Amino acid sequence: MKVSYTYDRPRVPPGTPGNALDIGLFDPGGTELGGRGFRGWSGGARSEFSVRADEATPGYLPGPLTPGTWHIALGPYTVAPQGLSYEVTVTLTEGAAGEAPEAVYPPDRARGRGRDWYRGDCHLHSWHSDGRRTPDGIADLARAAGLDFVNSSDHNTHASHAHWADAAGDDLLVLLGEEVTTRNGHVLAIGTEPGTFVDWRYRAGDGHWARFAREIRRAGGLVVPAHPYAGCVGCAWKFGFAHADAVEVWNGPWTPDDEPALAAWDAALVASARGGRAWLPAMGNSDAHRAPDVVGLPQTVVLADGLTREAIQEGLRAGRSYVAESRHVSLAFSATAEGGERAGIGERLAVGHDTPVTVRLEVSGAPRCSMRFVTDQGALCTGGPLPVSGTGTLEWRTTPDRAAYVRAELRHETAFGPVPGAMAALTNPVFLGH
Repeated sequence: MKVSYTYDRPRVPPGTPGNALDIGLFDPGGTELGGRGFRGWSGGARSEFSVRADEATPGYLPGPLTPGTWHIALGPYTVAPQGLSYEVTVTLTEGAAGEAPEAVYPPDRARGRGRDWYRGDCHLHSWHSDGRRTPDGIADLARAAGLDFVNSSDHNTHASHAHWADAAGDDLLVLLGEEVTTRNGHVLAIGTEPGTFVDWRYRAGDGHWARFAREIRRAGGLVVPAHPYAGCVGCAWKFGFAHADAVEVWNGPWTPDDEPALAAWDAALVASARGGRAWLPAMGNSDAHRAPDVVGLPQTVVLADGLTREAIQEGLRAGRSYVAESRHVSLAFSATAEGGERAGIGERLAVGHDTPVTVRLEVSGAPRCSMRFVTDQGALCTGGPLPVSGTGTLEWRTTPDRAAYVRAELRHETAFGPVPGAMAALTNPVFLGH
């Protein structure tokens, strides 16, 4: 079966969206929400695709061409004022029955270094959606970036899951997932069971999101809203954070839409710390699609008991992590009480409200960057810029009365005075007090 389509692209006034039409395929299993008949999705990345028993275009699933009613799924992403005219052509070619390949998936563990800090990028796109890189090509770039783990996150399809086995190895853990790309925001499913498909065909007002968040978790995955303040159509997150395990506050090179994501996350930390409620850890990922997108810019560095799916997910869920712009930036961040009690990133230093606490940040690989400690009262301690060697230390004494939590930021120099520079690294908080 081969499917091709075209649609008109009339000229539109400046600032007005033109036509963009996504496409996918469902077999006789049906089109009901949940995707039992799902056979693939290419969004707007391809003008044609094919499906056979033994192979399929990237983004689509090979398998039997069962007799019955097949469904072309069209998703108008944006529509010009003139409307959208389209034509779909389906070509069926008779031939010998092929045999569907047996799926082979990457292992859920790699060699690792025991309990250590592991670097990863959990938002990456291959040619199975709108990326231009193969899984093998992404893996090569991940290794060059010093990464220990990656997560497959193609838009609205799990077709790449069976193509990552050769890319994995003792030195690289490959988690399997999806970027669930709804019209009201995108969310990463990180580390689901192989072959897990998560439907995206709903909006915030439809009341379906909680169901699919539960499905991600039942499949062993983490729920992480991506680029929540992105400016592209349908990209900003509108579902709330009640069902999230973490949030992506840094997406690709640091840009203005990362600042409100960071500010909103910090405001939520304040509410959590003061109200005694659960808090949401921060992550950073590259969202790399093609050259010149840099895999591992940024990367999340997580303290885990080993390089396994379960251990990495547990570290991310607990917030024992920081985000760095590259393999060259390393941090050590902790709080130590007067009596010697100590807590690290994502942990709580449970001491009395007036107990003196020393917060310490050690940095390497960040030349000319400024350092600062941010608390529920704002940024209360700054230092730097660091020397050209990129190494330095910042210490600050406080008490739980003065700071319910402390987190650290590294910022590049800026030529605009009080305007904050681009981020070089940020940590999840250390909480102070009972």
